[in-house]
Amino acid sequence: MLMTTGPGDLVLDPTCGSGTTAYVAEQWGRRWITTDTSRVAVAIARQRLLTSKFDFFKLKDDSADVAGGFRCKTVPHITLKSIAQNANLDPIFGKHELILIAKLAIVNSALAKVSDKLRNDFRTTLALKQKREGMKAIADADRRRWELPAKEKDWQHWEVPFDTDPNYPADLKKAVDEYRAAWRAKMDEVNACIAAHADQEELVDQPEVDRKITRVSGPFTVEAVQPPEMSLGDATTVETGFAGDPGELPETFVIREVRIGESTQNLEAYLSKMTNLLRMDGVRFPDNKQKKFTRLDAIYATGKAAGIHAEGRWANVDETDKDPDGEATVGVVFGPQYGPISAKMIEEVIRPAARRYDDLVFAGFSFDGAAQAAIDEGHPKMRIHIAHIRPDVNPGMNGLLKEQPGSQLFTVFGRPRTTVKGPDADAMYTVEMEGVDVYDPVNNTVVDTGAAKVAAWFVDGDYDGRTFCITQAFFPDRTAWEKLSKALAGVMDPERFELFSGTISLPFPAGKHRAVAVKVIDPRGNEVMRVHTLAGDGN
Repeated sequence: MLMTTGPGDLVLDPTCGSGTTAYVAEQWGRRWITTDTSRVAVAIARQRLLTSKFDFFKLKDDSADVAGGFRCKTVPHITLKSIAQNANLDPIFGKHELILIAKLAIVNSALAKVSDKLRNDFRTTLALKQKREGMKAIADADRRRWELPAKEKDWQHWEVPFDTDPNYPADLKKAVDEYRAAWRAKMDEVNACIAAHADQEELVDQPEVDRKITRVSGPFTVEAVQPPEMSLGDATTVETGFAGDPGELPETFVIREVRIGESTQNLEAYLSKMTNLLRMDGVRFPDNKQKKFTRLDAIYATGKAAGIHAEGRWANVDETDKDPDGEATVGVVFGPQYGPISAKMIEEVIRPAARRYDDLVFAGFSFDGAAQAAIDEGHPKMRIHIAHIRPDVNPGMNGLLKEQPGSQLFTVFGRPRTTVKGPDADAMYTVEMEGVDVYDPVNNTVVDTGAAKVAAWFVDGDYDGRTFCITQAFFPDRTAWEKLSKALAGVMDPERFELFSGTISLPFPAGKHRAVAVKVIDPRGNEVMRVHTLAGDGN
């Protein structure tokens, strides 16, 4: 990201995952868009961004926005040109040349006093090292230190050792050290002169940080593309079925027959695959409670567009059924391959299905808000479950699914337990989120998961019946906010952070639609919504 973009640029990540791209883009001052088909990924990324803190980078122009760039650390970009054309080096060389010549004369005077025996000992030391460690182990520094010239010869500037041997005579050691000190002083001045007159290179990964300011994530929105409402096999249909009370369910429940040629075969293949997967994997309820089928049979006719697509019987707790061939007690409705389960599909099925089944499972890739509201009303004689189908089950993602039992392909999520209070003296309302009610198929009871197991919940104070717009957001997991709360200690009121993890909304007035929608996200990332009508008494 640092190599290919600059501050203020827009970054797109079409596979959100845990939100790392969005997090890094936010960290380095880039704008970002990230998408995903998984509710879990979106929920994780949203909370990760909201609970993170970042360094505040100084801007090149404090009056401009981030697109103007950060004030970054710079280093000299040294090239041969910056050395060869640097006229400021000549006086430095001239000044130090006389000093080094005088120091070299002292070194050579001390070198002439070294005995032949010590010279031979140094040569022996060098030969032993070469024999023991090999030719490549002998460095230039070793040769300078131990290959002393004959008595009648002197060292040149390029031959003076970089360091000394402990066996050097004291005066030679002192002379060499003083020469090298003078040489380093010259090189330090030369390097400083080169760096001062070279072009500066900006290190974009090292912006200057203002430690007095803690930065949090900028404003962002979480939006969903509403798929078009459609039925299975969206095409020209002809009515079929039976003559009689539409509330009575015949043995073969067919609401419409679709005559669309090859598409009929595609529809039949899709429903057949969904039925086989559901029969293989069963339905996963919260707390990893699973219900499997002793049998699950497809009952759709060729080209069936709506209605009950499969029926069967739950397995008992011991995974057996004393009468597996008995009357079906569970009906299954599959949503379309592309698009959400709509309220129309639900309304057409619930009434006749209640005359035949104890449980009704709506399994889909997504559910629109009106559909969830219709399911939320329930039925006094039948338990209704919303089962989210894992996205990679879709035949459009063929080859990505590892089909095996226990893959948790169909996951049930319950209905939020929320209440609306108000209006108060100021005509304001509040919403209290108490948890999620989920049916426990093992104990045949409705269980309240509690607010503590809710990953996040949101309020739309003026729900229009179609588009959910977040006006308030809450995250009951308090641990996620502890790090940010500590970082902003003294800046933000601790009570404000308590509101983020609360279960009671802030007061809000009734909107023009006089409806409030509450969306709850469980730890698996499943979204479930409930709609309340704001009557005069707040019920």
